[in-house]
Amino acid sequence: MSYEKARKDYTKHVLLEHDCPSSPAILLDQWLHEAHSDSIDSNAMTLSTVGQNGQPSSRIVLLRELTEKGIVFYTNYNSQKGREMAENELVSINFFWPWIERQVRIGGKASKISAFSSDEYFNSRPRESQIGAIASTQSQTLKLRETLENRVTELTSKFEGQDIPRPENWGGYIIEPNYFEFWQGRASRLHDRVRYDQSIEDGQWLISRLYP
Repeated sequence: MSYEKARKDYTKHVLLEHDCPSSPAILLDQWLHEAHSDSIDSNAMTLSTVGQNGQPSSRIVLLRELTEKGIVFYTNYNSQKGREMAENELVSINFFWPWIERQVRIGGKASKISAFSSDEYFNSRPRESQIGAIASTQSQTLKLRETLENRVTELTSKFEGQDIPRPENWGGYIIEPNYFEFWQGRASRLHDRVRYDQSIEDGQWLISRLYP
């Protein structure tokens, strides 16, 4: 494939300031719904954290709740991202929906949600996913896949006929944003970029346009 010759012109939508609601969460929710009409993966987002050595690390996680306060996802607290968020609460998120020619960049602070809320979500998951959360020591070295599969078999047998408790090292995080950037692809690379910044004084969102 010749990457330098790969080209696509973006012509599906426009993004103008007068169409932007006062709350970026409302616009994000609108875009998520539009993206979902064409793909079940619309809630997939890239989460970037930073380790002690200053090296950024990115991976895909799934948005599970969106409120005015923030964005919620779930993971293993002992995973790489969990350890890095414990050391540095500042994170970035990126949604990319190429089928509607849009992306959203978000920056904010991550913190754990309550044990009660994590319990509620864990109890709503399929049993196989509950077992997997217990069986996997996420981000640790695994020499043989059989080791993991055997652990799943053992736990499936152990919890047969009973509720599966949420492991203490697994739960939710909420990212409380301080900025959003909504990117709408436009023709000739003259894209629309609208940014929301939260005022330190009163918490209101300030809207500005960026050069593409």
